[in-house]
Amino acid sequence: MLSREDNDRLTKVGSGSPVGDLLRRYWYPIAAAPELARHPTKFVKILGEELVLFKDAQGRLGLIDAYCAHRRANLTYGIPEDDGLRCPYHGWKFDRAGRCIEQPFEETLGKTFKDKVQLSNYAVEELGGLIFAYLGPKPAPLVPRWDLLVEEDVWREIGQTVTACNWMQTTENILDPVHVEWLHGVFRNYAAEQTGKLDYRRKRIRHQKIAFNIVEYGIIKRRLLEGETEDADDWKIGHWLVFPSTQKGPDMLRFRVPVDDAHTAQWYYSVHPLNEDESQTIEQIPLYEMPSPVLNPHGQPQFEFLNNEVDPQDNAIFVSQGVTFDRTKELLGESDRGIVLYRHLLNQQIQFVAAGKDPLNVFRDPSKNVCLNLPTEGRDKFLTGRLGTRNRYSERFKVSKDPRGRLP
Repeated sequence: MLSREDNDRLTKVGSGSPVGDLLRRYWYPIAAAPELARHPTKFVKILGEELVLFKDAQGRLGLIDAYCAHRRANLTYGIPEDDGLRCPYHGWKFDRAGRCIEQPFEETLGKTFKDKVQLSNYAVEELGGLIFAYLGPKPAPLVPRWDLLVEEDVWREIGQTVTACNWMQTTENILDPVHVEWLHGVFRNYAAEQTGKLDYRRKRIRHQKIAFNIVEYGIIKRRLLEGETEDADDWKIGHWLVFPSTQKGPDMLRFRVPVDDAHTAQWYYSVHPLNEDESQTIEQIPLYEMPSPVLNPHGQPQFEFLNNEVDPQDNAIFVSQGVTFDRTKELLGESDRGIVLYRHLLNQQIQFVAAGKDPLNVFRDPSKNVCLNLPTEGRDKFLTGRLGTRNRYSERFKVSKDPRGRLP
């Protein structure tokens, strides 16, 4: 268990907090590129800051304070122009650096003071169909080119949800292998029986051994299941917690993004081989909303979301622990060694930042950031992925399209 002070230290993400300062050293996904194809602005909340992501009329991305400096209108309603975003309320215009470049009525009276107006602004880049933001100190590091983000000739799909809990409990789950046996096995079968979907049941898996190793990009999680030998991929190779908060399997990246102390955005990024004579543009990437179930109004589980897919099961449990669960009351066992290891690593990296050093996975040399390879177990061994099931989530939880093929 942790002390209350340590629990606060590792969960609070505000600027100036220990973990908040660490997390600001990283790039996070804040949008899917197809979202800006349907509309060129998007309200974004990340690390406690409320921002507007926009694409100007030249197609350039900007990320600035969500509220106009004049009367605090939300710039998500703004009008993109060649050189910036115009507030719909009184016409003030801001460029991608957050500078006010026009004040129409003030200029008519010859009393402009636009040179004194500055909104906060942050670095933003697109990679692999996702749009990433960096809120930390300058100079900004490079956007990490993880292998799946830069893989060519693949079909991509992207899901998103916001879960009403702190980022730490979503991240610690990555290093909890034994929960797969119970939450995604025994409980999944129970939920399937409750909804009459008996074909959703799966054979129970049983863990014999688990192991964790700190490696170049984070922590590798490994498991040995009943009936397997130590030559099995999921024991020899395993899969990743990419520091600070991303899960990597053979065909997916799952990004846990702190919204504030009480909410976590989760991005589900999957790649699959293209079919013969097939291609995919950025605009064609399927998008979906992943359910994040809570108890129904009668205080009972919503089994219709819990009887098959693993991610809604995870999300329901994250929320069930409370907004920020009280780690002073937890009782850790042998299955929690990965979580303890992660907390030690997190504390170490906090100390690096406090000493003025770059933490783990901050990249500044382009020659070392061409393609960051993250080996994992084979696709047939990954227990909780969507292997061989392209569009499984995007079809079940899809966002519909209008007749022009654009998302609404």
